[in-house]
Amino acid sequence: MVDLSVKLGSLELKNPVMTASGTFGYGEEYEDFIDIHSLGGIVVKGTTLHPRQGNDYPRMAETPMGMLNAVGLQNVGVDQFIQSIYPRIKHYKTNILVNVSGSTVEEYVETAEKINELESIPGIELNISCPNVKEGGMAFGTSCPSAIAVTSAVRDVYKKHLMVKLSPNVTSIAEIAKGVEGAGADSVSLINTLLGMAIDAHSRRPVLSTITGGLSGAAVKPIALRMVWQVANAVKIPIVGMGGISSAEDAIEFMLAGATAVEIGTANFIDPRITIQIIDGIRSYLESHQMNSVQNLIGGLITE
Repeated sequence: MVDLSVKLGSLELKNPVMTASGTFGYGEEYEDFIDIHSLGGIVVKGTTLHPRQGNDYPRMAETPMGMLNAVGLQNVGVDQFIQSIYPRIKHYKTNILVNVSGSTVEEYVETAEKINELESIPGIELNISCPNVKEGGMAFGTSCPSAIAVTSAVRDVYKKHLMVKLSPNVTSIAEIAKGVEGAGADSVSLINTLLGMAIDAHSRRPVLSTITGGLSGAAVKPIALRMVWQVANAVKIPIVGMGGISSAEDAIEFMLAGATAVEIGTANFIDPRITIQIIDGIRSYLESHQMNSVQNLIGGLITE
């Protein structure tokens, strides 16, 4: 038997496989396909202080090796989440994290304060790729001072595990990672989607209503791997890697680059059982390589 358990600070995961926000709903949507309890953790849909309708359609587009999305954080808002959804999912025997989003520091703080009171939610994932309306719409996560400010403000009110999700649309993701580490983040997750677009050559119009959107899926994996490796060499807090992971081998590569755990995103849309297959595949890899613990993989990249 091999040990698949890992630790993200105070969070104990039975295995390193989690689900990425926005690709797994609230977990309920996948109950017909997998045993939710068998996952290391789930990160539920992005949650904001107030309900959001999201962007106009069309807001998703397929690409040759992934997808573009501009859903716009459609969600019921934190109060409705607490009243209606949390009671239905709090029994899951896995780590449930809520992805927290906002347009101002104050919105992040108030949302985090409310979630802090939920006993069965041991952590949040702070989505700093949201546009900061007070700074002209530039995402919190693309400016080091802005990323530090929102992380620090949430740290002051949120007493459980604080994971910060980093944007790849920056010059130096390692600099941002070091900034949020210093501001009190317990871990970082990366990468969020890359900015992309699609055009319909026949209509000569953008495919997405918002013109640009977030690119995810297999196409972003080499960039995500590079960024995880860079951040692993810059911070001491645990890293959760994501970006185009669709197999156990992909997940192992992220762990070798320095990730303690991984999140599976777009691949859930292709195969709703992919998370279980990846867990089984990691176990088989460890057995075939005569390793007794998945922790032997973390940061195990050989560069010499």
